[in-house]
Amino acid sequence: MSDVYDCAFRTILNDCRQMILPLINEVFGEHYTGEEIVTFFPNEHFISGQEGEDKERIVDTNFSVIGKTEKKYHWECQSSADSKMLIRLFEYDAQIALDQGQSGSETLTVEFPNSAVLYLRSTGNTPNRYKYIIKTPGGSIEYDIPILKIKIFSSEEIFNRKLYMLIPFYIFNFESEFEEYESNKSKLEQLEAEFKKIIDRLATLEKDGTIGGYDKHVLIRLTDNVVKQIAARYTKILQGVSEVMSGPLIEIEGRKYKEEGLKEGLKEGLKEGLKEGKFKSLIESVKNLVKNTGWSVDQALNTLAVSPEDRAQILPMLQ
Repeated sequence: MSDVYDCAFRTILNDCRQMILPLINEVFGEHYTGEEIVTFFPNEHFISGQEGEDKERIVDTNFSVIGKTEKKYHWECQSSADSKMLIRLFEYDAQIALDQGQSGSETLTVEFPNSAVLYLRSTGNTPNRYKYIIKTPGGSIEYDIPILKIKIFSSEEIFNRKLYMLIPFYIFNFESEFEEYESNKSKLEQLEAEFKKIIDRLATLEKDGTIGGYDKHVLIRLTDNVVKQIAARYTKILQGVSEVMSGPLIEIEGRKYKEEGLKEGLKEGLKEGLKEGKFKSLIESVKNLVKNTGWSVDQALNTLAVSPEDRAQILPMLQ
């Protein structure tokens, strides 16, 4: 089951990577504006065991945020409490630091990432933070690893704080009451209304340009996936909440087909424009794709298969 949740966490980070910035602001007290560049590193790391064997470990996400300075981050998404979580977390951090370290003839310089854990389930015994205490011959170092619990956020707080990447996991806040939702129609309608409110808020964000259509699609699709996994044994919950999700998903799929037709038409127009040695058609095509799909200029250029030579000539015109 945790694979579904890990996959959802990684997907939203890779497909909607700027959504991690408000979460970092929330946990680490940063002030990222959304203009920063988020760059991901490989998730696979090999850790040497006590008997010399190498064990492959896959971290949930390992990335840098480049703004005025560059800072490294490592986040883990944990569905349930795990007594070995802190040990694994340190192993990951140490290997990330080593993999990205700088080695000279006399000096090895390593930088540990800013790490945090997102707990999808939590209890009164779940700590608010972990702590590393590293004792070395040169002195001791200690610092905290913050823990974020989705349980503490209402849907209103998620939207007010722009923590949109938590939306797919919001259903965890209702897991302890699944039996009651399944047997009580009135309670089930309250749950459906809660997710209908989320869908409506996402539609508003898309309409005012806060998020793109693709971001909205990813959030709704992943929410649907997580609900189907966590509530697999509850037929009425699945039917009720999935119906709330199905309408927007169908609408998004219809829009996708429309956009695909638009792209084909734009490609044909592009061919004619290029034949005449002019870039006007290409520029308009790129602008239309960006406007109608929410893509970046690079995504539009890639979709239109623009050659490096043509790209170099028109990019200044698109600034």
